[in-house]
Amino acid sequence: MELKKTNIKRKIKVLIVDDSILFRETLAKGIGQDAAIEVVGTAADPYSARDKIIEYEPDVMTLDVEMPKMSGIEFLRRLMPQYPIPVVVVSAVSDNVFNALNAGAVDFVTKPNVSSQMSMQSFINELIIKVKIASTAKVGRWKFEAPINRELTRSDRQQTDKILAIGASTGGTEAIYSVLKSMPKDIPGTVIVQHMPPVFTRMYSERLNNSCLMEVKEAETGDRVLPGRVLIAPGDFQMRLKKVGNIYMVECFKGEKVNGHCPSVDVLFESVARVAGRNAVGVILTGMGGDGAKGLLAMRKSGARTIGQDEQSCVVYGMPRVAYEIGAVEKQVTLDSVSNTIFSML
Repeated sequence: MELKKTNIKRKIKVLIVDDSILFRETLAKGIGQDAAIEVVGTAADPYSARDKIIEYEPDVMTLDVEMPKMSGIEFLRRLMPQYPIPVVVVSAVSDNVFNALNAGAVDFVTKPNVSSQMSMQSFINELIIKVKIASTAKVGRWKFEAPINRELTRSDRQQTDKILAIGASTGGTEAIYSVLKSMPKDIPGTVIVQHMPPVFTRMYSERLNNSCLMEVKEAETGDRVLPGRVLIAPGDFQMRLKKVGNIYMVECFKGEKVNGHCPSVDVLFESVARVAGRNAVGVILTGMGGDGAKGLLAMRKSGARTIGQDEQSCVVYGMPRVAYEIGAVEKQVTLDSVSNTIFSML
């Protein structure tokens, strides 16, 4: 008698850490309704969380940033070197989310308006998606902010007519920083899409502007793409490259989501392929899904040089994998090698 094999997929074990008992229960009930998720425990503070991590061995932890006894960020900085675990930060609208991402968190969601049922349900749905993504993330390669090399002030190979286009999603905030911190002040004009909600794209731009050699700003329609300037697509807007005479500039516009995203990497990359052609270098970094792959392929077909982050150094090897598999990636390299590869191509 032949026994049939059953393929039962193990549920994602989640630990919820938040100082509010009401919010903990709301989260546990909300995400626990998903068939793929099992909430194995809750904790009111980092000390209790530490004990429950050891007891339950969760696959993912959700973590409030503001807590008594120890902040979520300080907890992350102590936890990750000893017990790397995928963490989704739950936070109010604050620059603290970037400190949490720098300390090792995979992603973040913003706290909803608790008085709005629709807002709460949307928040739960987003958290479920990000918990599932986080469960696939690699967190062993996290690291703290590295010092900027202030000696990098010029590049002999930099040309004013070159365009650098970068796209990223989950894990991308730290990956983009890693690339930009290694670039000189007169970096070629750079346009970036990082999947991120409104307000946070401005905060992220300001953070990069304060920590990198070049100017970094949240893009606005009409902004010129110039050497030494990096423009980041604003949340909830699509961004594309345009050329008027010999001048490159960007257009930011309200548009439908593409591949589930606004801004979308594909929208940017496809415009760069049309407008800049062989004068461009395209880079696709860590992220879930396939956004940017078709756009990067269009860039390569138009004569642009293209780079993809390799699997080992990605937090989530989704977007670069799809791009690589369809032939959009000319060269696949580790994150640490991206900046050098960009300059070798320029």
